[in-house]
Amino acid sequence: MEGEARPGPYRATRLWNEITRYFRAGMPLRKHRQRFKKHGSCFTASEAVDWLHEVLRSNSNFGPEVSRQQTVQLLRKFLKNHVIEDIKGRWGSEDLEDNGVLYRFPSTSPVKPLPSSHREKENLETFSRDKERLFKLPHLSRRTVKKHELLDSLENLEKTEPDITKENKEDELHRKEISQEHVQEIWRNIILIHLQTILGLPSLEEVLQPTQIVPEYVIYNMTNTSKHGVVILQNKSEDLPHWVLSAMKCLAYWPRNNDMNQPTYSGFERDVFRTVADYFLNLPEPLLTFEYYELFLNILDLLQPHLERIAIEALQICCLLLPPPNRRKMQLLMRMISRISENVDMPRLHDVMGTRSLMIQTFSRCVLCCAEEVDLDELLSTRLVSFLMDHQQEIFKVPTYLQVAVQDHIEYVRMAQGKYPREEICAILPTYSYCKQITPQEFEEQKVSTSQAAVAELLENIIKDKNLSVKDKKKKLKQFQKEYPLIYQNRFPTTENEAILFENKPTIKQPMLSLRKPKFRSLRY
Repeated sequence: MEGEARPGPYRATRLWNEITRYFRAGMPLRKHRQRFKKHGSCFTASEAVDWLHEVLRSNSNFGPEVSRQQTVQLLRKFLKNHVIEDIKGRWGSEDLEDNGVLYRFPSTSPVKPLPSSHREKENLETFSRDKERLFKLPHLSRRTVKKHELLDSLENLEKTEPDITKENKEDELHRKEISQEHVQEIWRNIILIHLQTILGLPSLEEVLQPTQIVPEYVIYNMTNTSKHGVVILQNKSEDLPHWVLSAMKCLAYWPRNNDMNQPTYSGFERDVFRTVADYFLNLPEPLLTFEYYELFLNILDLLQPHLERIAIEALQICCLLLPPPNRRKMQLLMRMISRISENVDMPRLHDVMGTRSLMIQTFSRCVLCCAEEVDLDELLSTRLVSFLMDHQQEIFKVPTYLQVAVQDHIEYVRMAQGKYPREEICAILPTYSYCKQITPQEFEEQKVSTSQAAVAELLENIIKDKNLSVKDKKKKLKQFQKEYPLIYQNRFPTTENEAILFENKPTIKQPMLSLRKPKFRSLRY
């Protein structure tokens, strides 16, 4: 627009990189069918418009005035600059409409080079090498970026070439050292924002405190991994004992791998399984730790078929919070029980119970339980272990979008310090839109229909369990009433309703002989 200052090359490039990173990290991908053929990890143009439009409207750099047509224009720029491509790999034009045509992300990075001699590489390998440098991050400030015309700034961006100006060099001199404390605060805030958005909670106060997030654990779990994504511990004394690892490997690859150097015999596999089970059941605390019990308990609400992807994303982040030794044990245990459950060649490990049920029942208590004994722990933990076992490969993948978000934020703070060296700069934390924002009232209504429905189902299972004695059933119901009084009251509004459940109605047997007096007819004629 004439007379209005346009963003310079540096800021425009930064805006472009910020948008493309958020788009690649947050845009939901799924399978689509087109012309009798399935295409994985892609999206329609309309889905992209819907998602990106909400992101732009909620972003302070653009604001709610961004129109849907402007979003389409931006997606056309994405197609032209190979941020996206169609499912046949074509790009370079601006031939994109708000319709059902399928697109995907290319393997190449869409990030444009910044006009600076100190550009940071964006991949996870570089992040691992430079993590010590990233742990020295700047003072936050209260200056925000002014809003500019979305399309004007992005169209001008295509014409800009990276060049180092005198102003850029001076900015480098003004950059301040970023303290470790501020880096840790950025990690905590990014993680809290993602978790709160994914879980759909109005607040995380009762679920997770910022002090419970240890950035050193998160970074270690993301960067010190094997080619299979399993955490590698530098301190071997914290690892599983060698005999446990050998036993787990023997079971996971049965019968192909047996490095225990012992002859097999009838029942050998059962003895090996008991060895592994005894080790995990005798750990001092569950693998998910007592500290994160409430956090993982809230994820149980998401273990519904229509919320599967959200649950996986939530568990990805939550499992990153674990101490590295715990995460490694969790990964190896889930991989083992998943392989055992799917192994048709594995002999029966229990006379009565099936292999899958045995895995879940055996290890549920060593994965999740409360520090204070709760009767419902086993029921709740079995649901979680079942889900973890079925989706362990996806759950323990490293969510690189967290690393990208933190790097973007650190970079923004550094640039802001260079631009305004004598002012306190407060970088705005990014917002993420995984789903439409709802009001607290709508949240409470949905909470009743999802989480409480699952717990109510547990109550019905207790009521209908014919294997429980009257004494045990009363004990479990009493405990349930203590933990979930409102759900219990809805099921048993009055004491009379509760009494009916245990009322012993006497059965009235029909008399074997009729006691009615016979009618005698008169003998007179």
